[in-house]
Amino acid sequence: MTDELWQQLKNEAEEAIQQEPLLAGYVAACVLNHDSLETALSFILANKLSDDVMPAITVRELFDNAFSTSPQIIEFATCDITAVYERDPAISSYLPVILYLKGFLSIQVHRLSHFLWNNDRRDLALFIQSRNSEVFGVDIHPACIIGKGIMFDHATGIVIGETSVIEDNVSILQQVTLGGTGNEQGDRHPKIRTGVLIAASATVLGNIEIGEGAKIGAGSVVLTDVEAHTTVVGVPARVVGKPISEAPAETMNQNILDDELSSP
Repeated sequence: MTDELWQQLKNEAEEAIQQEPLLAGYVAACVLNHDSLETALSFILANKLSDDVMPAITVRELFDNAFSTSPQIIEFATCDITAVYERDPAISSYLPVILYLKGFLSIQVHRLSHFLWNNDRRDLALFIQSRNSEVFGVDIHPACIIGKGIMFDHATGIVIGETSVIEDNVSILQQVTLGGTGNEQGDRHPKIRTGVLIAASATVLGNIEIGEGAKIGAGSVVLTDVEAHTTVVGVPARVVGKPISEAPAETMNQNILDDELSSP
């Protein structure tokens, strides 16, 4: 799957250069000068994250080491690219996902910080988290566990706490918070199960479970568990029905009026 996607990215890069010669140098540097998705991603991400303190070559070495030590990171990245391509109606090819979409890029940066965190390089992991927040406007604690096939749509303002868990095939929109309820210690953040859609500006607080295939409406504040295949909305959120899709993350339909609504 990764090899096929890489070949498609190279084909699209060649087409992009033909269509917009002014981008030829940039597209070549990011894609065509590389022989694999992992080397292209390490180049792109390192140049995005580098600053006066941490040069691009050093950041790239961190990514290269993480990718070679944990090949699953690239497998997950491939699933993330595919998820964006399939779910975002504004995306008609794969290339813009890796070049421009900060939701995708911020997830891959988190995968590096998570790798560092789990390998006892926690100060460096926090540094990468900080750069992720500064560059992409997405703040994810390095300890947070994130699965594959994840889409952060627009992504600006997403905040995800330390003990959060996001399973596979989840879509989250801008300004979403997965947070705690105070200064409690221990396991204190939400667990987001497979297929969940969390719409724009929703806030999910505490060590609660958002069940498989659930849908959280825009602007909602969720303080208690949400059952699987349930739609909730409001402040505080309440059950209003059930999604018409088994996996709302895939349809990206935020309109709760399209769901099977409960009787008043």
